[in-house]
This record gives sequence, C-alpha cells and structure tokens, in this order.
Amino acid sequence: MTILFISAFDAPFIRDDLETLKKHFIVNKQIDSGIWAAVKILFRVINVDVVFCWFASVYAFIGVALGKIFGIKSIIVIGGVDAAKDKHLRYGIWLSRWKSVLVRYAVCNVTYVLVGDYSLKQKLIDLAEYDGGNILYVPPGFDTSYWKLVGEKEPFVLTVASANEDKRLLVKGIPILVETARQLKDVTFIVIGVDPALAFKLEPPFNMTFYASMERKDLLPFYQRAKVYCQPSIHEAVSYTVREAMLCGCIPVTTAVGGMQTAVADIGILVPPNDSAMLANAIREALQMDESIGRMARARIVSLFPKEKREAELLRIIEKLKG
Repeated sequence: MTILFISAFDAPFIRDDLETLKKHFIVNKQIDSGIWAAVKILFRVINVDVVFCWFASVYAFIGVALGKIFGIKSIIVIGGVDAAKDKHLRYGIWLSRWKSVLVRYAVCNVTYVLVGDYSLKQKLIDLAEYDGGNILYVPPGFDTSYWKLVGEKEPFVLTVASANEDKRLLVKGIPILVETARQLKDVTFIVIGVDPALAFKLEPPFNMTFYASMERKDLLPFYQRAKVYCQPSIHEAVSYTVREAMLCGCIPVTTAVGGMQTAVADIGILVPPNDSAMLANAIREALQMDESIGRMARARIVSLFPKEKREAELLRIIEKLKG
C-alpha cells in the first residue's frame, strides 16, 4: 500500500506519525506549503492508495476532493487550529469564509477524521454542521522510554509553548503566565518556545526566563529537572507537551481546556483560563506537593498514551481502507 502523507509544516508529533507509517507502508512525503505544494498534490494523488493529511486545510481539501474523483480513500488528522473559531483571539481556520467552505467539504467527505481528544469531535460536528459519523478517536502516543523521570526535581515552573507571533502568545496564555510570575516573585519560571524578543514586549519579571524553540534532545533535561509543568493555554487541542512533561515526572498545572483535561484528570491541578490569581495559587500548591504526585502523573501517561497504542490504531484503520 502506498500513502501520500501531506502536511503544510513539520513538527515532532507530525514526524512521529510519518515514521510510524514508513515502518509499514510505502510513503510519499509532502511537507510543504504554498501554491506549488497544492499543485504537487494534483500529480501525486493518482499514484497512491491512501491520502493521509495532518490538519484539515486547503491541502487536505485538494487531497480529499481528488480522492473522491479517483476512488482513493483518505484520512485527516485534526491538529487544533482546524477545529477552532475564536473571533476574539482571531484563532482558527474556520474564521476564513472561503477556507471554511473547503475545510467543511474535506471534513464531511474524507473517509476518516482522526481526533486525539474527544472534545475535538463535538467542535468539528458544530463547525462543519454534520453528524460526525466518520470521526474516530485515536489517542496520541509517546515514547515512554525516551520521556522519562531521571534524578531529583528542582523547584521551578516550566512551560513549553510554540509562539512566534502575538496571536500565538495569547492562545498559549503567555500574558497570563507573565502576570502569574509577577505574583510569585520567589518562584523561577522557564518558558521554552517563545522568542525572547517577542516575550520582551510583555515586560516579564526577573524571575522569568525565555528560550526559543529547541530540539527534543535539548528540551528533555528541562522536563526532567522541573518539578511543576504549567500550560495556561486558552485553546489546546491535545497538548503533547503536557504529556511529555508528565512522563518526565512533572506535576501538571494547566487550564481546564481541551485535551489537557484528559491528560491531567485528577492528577495535578486544573484551573480556569485567564485567571492569574487562581493559577498562582495552583502553582504554589503544586510546588509544595510530594514528588510522588509526579510519579503518578508519569504512570497515567504510560498507561493511557504509549506510542504502541497509537501505532496499532493507525494500522488498524488503514487496514480497514483496503476493504
């Protein structure tokens, strides 16, 4: 079986699925954006058995529409921005009038839509205005032997959030985190994934340090050292970083949105978004917790989200497409 793997950009979680599929199938990779990327799909679809798209996008629309024409099955994996329509934050592909038409077609006509959290299913049903009969829950998977707890924890708060523009800062709740850090002057905060020059505009306090995005091998020691992991996002579809941190024994403090609720459950602390006072209290409480809570957090993710479980589910779904 040959698969056309489509994504507009590269990311570790996208790369994980790509490597999984390459172990079992012939995969033609197209990680690209722009008009030429759209044109290339036109020529590549006819030579494959399955179109596999990360994110419901214009590229997914092209892949799904051509698949319908040529009788080729298709899969879309929902990422988050493709299941959002927040006018206040100007976040979500569904805010675009013309893109929403194309994405609605793609979602309603693709063979399967894969969501990494149950909360995304209802969002898609509401946005696309259909019954969601093609939506399947496939939990994210993690290499539990790589993301692991090592040594003693240090009393600082870690946040990992990819934000390269002002809008992303808001979506990831970084301004709220800055307010929280001002209230906890004796606590050290480390934020990874936010350009320091962009963060400088928020006037962060001296107990807060920002680092640009880094590779997994460089990120891992931060997870392993931090006692508390904080994700104050306004929107969060699945949140890979929360689960990576929990695997490394961090005590999670997150907002009660999207897949973070599924990850954290009754381990760690969930707070409402946009409330710096409650977030500060939760962080203070988490820093005082016994490190055994971090070990419980790891055990939860090991049990529910191993990479082997996602791999098996992806293979099962693709095998169904042969019929």
